[in-house]
Amino acid sequence: MSDQPLFTASLAEPSSWVCNWAHLIAPGGAVLDVASGRGRHARWFAERGHPVTAIDRDIDALATMRDEPRIAALAADLEGAPWPLRADAQFAAVIVTNYLHRPLFTTLLDALAPGGVLIYETFAHGNQTVGKPSRPEFLLAPGELLEVVRGRLRVVAFTDGFLAQPRQAYVQRICAIFEAPGDNDTEGARPPPRYVLAG
Repeated sequence: MSDQPLFTASLAEPSSWVCNWAHLIAPGGAVLDVASGRGRHARWFAERGHPVTAIDRDIDALATMRDEPRIAALAADLEGAPWPLRADAQFAAVIVTNYLHRPLFTTLLDALAPGGVLIYETFAHGNQTVGKPSRPEFLLAPGELLEVVRGRLRVVAFTDGFLAQPRQAYVQRICAIFEAPGDNDTEGARPPPRYVLAG
């Protein structure tokens, strides 16, 4: 995975995309931080009262969170070993940034509880022209995240393009929700859910 660098202005700062959509997550809901690294998102959510499961293969990175009472740090090889959580484990949110392993897509969607929020941000096709990652297996194809969630989640926000800061990069980002049964009541018996858009 050496072709996938961290993409953040500071190792301690959470992604603005994650922060912008975190208000859609149920208060106090459990969060799954996939490929968490040193826990910039895990810590941010824990500080806001969410219990967090942080998964990464880097034991040293996970060790930096050992004194965080709301964070359960789990060492696991996400690509070369079975999924480390119970099949029925569900979360109010699944957070993924700067990480892409396509065989996990279905597993991540299955980990969402009804009403759960997927917030995903990683590098996209075009990034090979400005730096790393540059290998196709680490770059999303145009509109790929939309296809991943099609028919399963309701898309609240999606972007696919070029960012100049904190360094030049092509990225794709999505915020999508696993709607609970009846949320899209076409008969009008109850109002549709209000997914307040980020400013």
